[in-house]
This record gives sequence, C-alpha cells and structure tokens, in this order.
Amino acid sequence: DDGGKITAHCVNTGTMEGLTRPGTRVWVSDSKSETRKLRFTWELAEIEGEMIGVNTALPNHVVYGLLAENRLPWFPRHEELKREKPYGEKSRIDFWMQTRRTQIFVEVKNCHLKYPDKRAYFPDSVSSRAAGHLRELMAVVEQGHRAEVLFFCQVPGIKAVRPSDGHDPEFAVTARAAKAAGVRFSAIALTHTLDEIVVHGRVAVDLRPYALTRVIRWKNRNKELKNTPVG
Repeated sequence: DDGGKITAHCVNTGTMEGLTRPGTRVWVSDSKSETRKLRFTWELAEIEGEMIGVNTALPNHVVYGLLAENRLPWFPRHEELKREKPYGEKSRIDFWMQTRRTQIFVEVKNCHLKYPDKRAYFPDSVSSRAAGHLRELMAVVEQGHRAEVLFFCQVPGIKAVRPSDGHDPEFAVTARAAKAAGVRFSAIALTHTLDEIVVHGRVAVDLRPYALTRVIRWKNRNKELKNTPVG
C-alpha cells in the first residue's frame, strides 16, 4: 500500500505463459521470516478477474491432505502413505500408497495454462523431466503396480486437461503411450480466493490427438503480449 517495491520468491520453473505481462496484479504471501533470503512468495496472478495459482509447491501440500483423508474417491483407501519415495532410476515419486492389494505410485503435475477453448494444457514449455516421469511410471505398471498422473489445475473454469503438443510434443506422445501401457490419468480443478482454496472435484483428461492450429495461434498471441503492459 505504501507504493514500495519488493522482490518475491517465484516457485515456478516453467515459462508461466500468459501470467507475466508487465502491470499484472499479483498476490504474495508474507512468511514474516527474518532469516529467509526472500520474505515474500508469489502465490497468485490476477488475469481478467480470475485468480490463477503460480506456486508449484502448493499442489503436493494440498494433494497430500486429500489423499490422507481419502477425499479423492477414484483412489482406493490406503494402509500407508508416503511422500517423495525413491523409485526407478534415481527418481522420487510424489506419493506412494500401499493398499490391501497393490502399491500405487502417484505423480502430481501442476497446471495453470488455460486457452480460450477452456482446456488446460500441460506443460507450458519443454519438460524432459516430466516425460521421464511418465516412462518411470510405465515401468512401474510393468512390474504389476498401479501408476497415476494427477493434474492439479490452479486455473478456474476448465472443461478438461490436454497434453500440450504445441509446447512439448515429446511429453504428449509419451503421455499417450503411457496410457496405452496402463498408466492412469486424472485431474482436479480448484479456484483460489484470498481466503481459501476450493477444490471442485475431478475433471476429464483428454489424451486424444487434436489439431494444433488454434493452440499455436493462442501460444503466439501470448508470446506477443508478454512484454506489453496490461491495460
């Protein structure tokens, strides 16, 4: 309110397409820590009246609570739940669950890119790491376990989630191969306010191939606007 400037930590390694135009209204949290290098953390970007979450550390905190309380009904009840369990070749799974019948490996992917077709697209840049996670999950299924990819959509008003052929064709191809190999895909939608996070439930994940013409046009438009001040 005093018009001063701060430097806030940004917990996001993607391009944050559409969220970084000069003059965008953003919201930060205040750790009030006297020892942290950066006291503030960038949490939300307000785009055309919509609150979009940009903190990629948030999804795992929320999903842990949902899994621990069995709030995602398409996951079976578990007897044990662990975070960051080592598996595969030098990887760590976001969540590992032991049920009466099987082990479940859950990889969470943050998603905040929405285009005018009201679909969320992941990733918003090339992510060899994300494609590698899918290959690790395919190996898990081969071993007889259950593997899940859960998209955490921090953008309101979406109808479905798609792999982004326009940003990372390798990830999109690998996602379709993973589904064919038995990896399961799901997504949850939520909205942010300044007071709370509301989880609205499950939305579809559409892995079918699609025409890229409109997606590339929207992507290029966002690129053109990147350095154009809002308003």
